[in-house]
Amino acid sequence: MPQGSLMLKTGGASLRVPAHEPVTESVADLLAHEQPHDYKSSSLSVGAGGVAGRKVPRIELPESDGRPAWNSKLQYILAQVGFSVGLGNVWRFPYLCQKNGGGAYLVPYFILLLLIGIPLFFLELAVGQKIRRGSLGVWNYVCPRLGGIGISSLMVCGFVGLYYNVIIGWSIFYFFQSFQQPLPWSECPIRRNGTFAFVEPECEKSSATTYFWYRQTLNTTSTIAESGGLNVKMTVSLLVAWIIVCLAVIKGIASSGKVMYFSSLFPYVVLFCFLVRGLMLKGSVDGIAHMFTPKLEKMLEPQVWREAATQVFFALGLGFGGVIAFSSYNKIDNNCHFDAVLVSVINFMTSILATLVVFAVLGFKANIMNEKCVTENSEKILGYLNANVLSHDLIPLHVNFSQMTVTDYAEVYGVIKTVKEGGFADLGLDQCLLEDELNKSVQGTGLAFIAFTEAMTHFPGSPFWSVMFFFMLINLGLGSMIGTMTGITTPVLDAYKVKKEYLTVGCCIVAFFLGLLFVQRSGNYFVTMFDDYSAGLPLTVVVILENVSVAWIYGTKRFMQDLEDMLGFRPYSFYFYMWKYVSPLCLILLITSTVIEMAISPPGYNAWIQELAKERFESYPPWALGMCYALIFAALLPLPVVFIARHFNLMSDGSNKLSVSYRKTMMKEMSSLETPDESHFILTKPGEAPPPLPPHRALLAPGGKPVDPNSLSPKSCYGTGYQNAATTPESDS
Repeated sequence: MPQGSLMLKTGGASLRVPAHEPVTESVADLLAHEQPHDYKSSSLSVGAGGVAGRKVPRIELPESDGRPAWNSKLQYILAQVGFSVGLGNVWRFPYLCQKNGGGAYLVPYFILLLLIGIPLFFLELAVGQKIRRGSLGVWNYVCPRLGGIGISSLMVCGFVGLYYNVIIGWSIFYFFQSFQQPLPWSECPIRRNGTFAFVEPECEKSSATTYFWYRQTLNTTSTIAESGGLNVKMTVSLLVAWIIVCLAVIKGIASSGKVMYFSSLFPYVVLFCFLVRGLMLKGSVDGIAHMFTPKLEKMLEPQVWREAATQVFFALGLGFGGVIAFSSYNKIDNNCHFDAVLVSVINFMTSILATLVVFAVLGFKANIMNEKCVTENSEKILGYLNANVLSHDLIPLHVNFSQMTVTDYAEVYGVIKTVKEGGFADLGLDQCLLEDELNKSVQGTGLAFIAFTEAMTHFPGSPFWSVMFFFMLINLGLGSMIGTMTGITTPVLDAYKVKKEYLTVGCCIVAFFLGLLFVQRSGNYFVTMFDDYSAGLPLTVVVILENVSVAWIYGTKRFMQDLEDMLGFRPYSFYFYMWKYVSPLCLILLITSTVIEMAISPPGYNAWIQELAKERFESYPPWALGMCYALIFAALLPLPVVFIARHFNLMSDGSNKLSVSYRKTMMKEMSSLETPDESHFILTKPGEAPPPLPPHRALLAPGGKPVDPNSLSPKSCYGTGYQNAATTPESDS
């Protein structure tokens, strides 16, 4: 306690009390100045000494406990939006919407957003804000035996960050290549052999954009077993990507928060620009109409619901630790319920906006490709007419081959097919249906770097739109990477005294060298492997354990009470039933279906075969298959290891190092009692028993039973509020 005098606050006035006067101290005062110690082996004791009948003014607590904080609520919301809205909203959601029934897919997606997405997102925001720690600290406090949740979450963040930044590197490469007129992927390259010039065969068999992606960008090998050495262009791009990420997060939220003002908002500017431009293109309405035409029968298929649940799960960034880390920098009384609903709705609406943009542009591309098909097949028919293979009498008089329309071609095609029924297949004519072009499903890199890129080559001023598109992808990826890196660095900084600049730079350097696996010529196949195996199943397990630890071990009733104390209002009972029953059940079904899907689907990847100039599915060799399962095993291993170690007292449960912010939160709650209630914390005269705690502030276990502070057990699971006592799960069931 400082020498001289204490600044005390009574009502709205400040009062100095000379240090030599006998001042009766409260438990809240003692908590404010004591060093961290093991709360499990201690009890709140009331000692002797003091002045009878004297009221002790409440000490004024500092607003800041030394933990960084967001400059504004807007900055925090933009950070959460930037983390949750990522590349998947642009190239995964539209594909799933098209594949699973168009507009009908939105129904199961929205239902599962309400049952899984918003409740679990709210849960992560609440525990991070209450305990003010990263994922390691949070789950150590909620339930030490399940402290492996935080380690698994951190490991998944590491795996995802390694390959996710490679995608940003690809976008950076395309961004700089876009400053050319014409775009380098708009035409096939011409090769020369002396005086003889010819089109590159691999490009001629595929397309200019496909060739540029697989050969000139990735220079990919035909199998995962063939390394091919490092791709220098992609290595430099990856280095640039890690430098950008490092600069964005090097100062923690002080730097990343400022970056989010641009990286979170700029993609919306680009999406709206693309939407307006796309709606002005021929065929855009066809694409949007095809997209949102509901196929209601699809809603009855279990696969549709499984994929909708998976998309909801990953769209909000659940289980990564980034949500908890960002929330831990909030004020304790921040309305995290409002934040959860707002960010979830923004994420959903962004997916809808991106879907409109993608299919407006793909509708335009489908019309271009359909007209090209009509032109090529019209030339074939004209050749057959000139060679007398077909009779001129078959062609309607109004048909003009120099200006063949889609409608005229369909009429000619139908006549020829009817007349030449036996030998029609030998003519090699295509039907050229717009529906067939629109049904060609593309997702992921195939959508961003091939299909969408090809469509932009037909835009007037195509370099400008290409620059805008890939700059948008860079910002979408950067927002997600900032959240991923925060999910890694925040728990480490909470647990160890490390300078954040050194930790950030060290993580980025290590990640760059580990990421060289993905920039060798076969690196694209490893990106696919990590995307399929490193996050899906482990994250689902992590989130269901988060749900169970809060709802069934800590107790839903206790958690709801903590939320009421923290927010100033009690959340809807809807959340009680979601956390307690519905969300765990949905997650169990999701895990079961994921395991079944992995068991029945042959593990493999789509390899680019140079000689055939097309993709072909290849099974993983044994060593690669072992690597796939090793990723899952490594991510899940901390869960049983920590559980066993703490069950047998082989390691500390982490609860004896309460953070300064957590202890001060406890002290604030205790010192904010009404004036008559403060008598419970005043040290009484020798031999005088303290008065009983008032009923509305007693430390109660679920069921209304008072908690004995001495009953704390080393094997207990601790809560996120001031009710830090051991209780059994059954007491809250």
